[in-house]
Amino acid sequence: MSFHDSIRHDDDRGSVTEIFDPRWGWHGDPLVFSYAFTIRPGLVKGWGLHKLHEDRYFVLSGEMELVLFDPRPESTTCGKICKIYLSGSRPRLVNVPKFVWHADRNIGTTDVVVLNFPTIQYDHSNPDKYRLPLDTDLIPYSFGDAKGW
Repeated sequence: MSFHDSIRHDDDRGSVTEIFDPRWGWHGDPLVFSYAFTIRPGLVKGWGLHKLHEDRYFVLSGEMELVLFDPRPESTTCGKICKIYLSGSRPRLVNVPKFVWHADRNIGTTDVVVLNFPTIQYDHSNPDKYRLPLDTDLIPYSFGDAKGW
């Protein structure tokens, strides 16, 4: 997993936020596809895992807790939970590696708006998406009474 803190320019009219520049050298894979998703306050999207691609998130607005669980036996973080807090007020890119379970929780009071720049295009006929329920015994993490799937 890696991060790139982006630059946000604020003035009395509003703001301009730099989202991606290949000159940053942040990620070796090119941008080939993008989409936006939202999560309503208090809700969770997850658990999800990809075998063929990485997700690359950028939060435009709102606040999100990204929870990751690494089941990869060869990884130094195998069996561990990692929580990352992302916000539109601190612009940054983060990638979610292949074969890592992840869930996205809105921890703010408004919809969180996220851009994703996955490393491959989405294939509607064969999506690279594997799911587990939020309350699975396979991941040692609880979202408490938060709802979602």
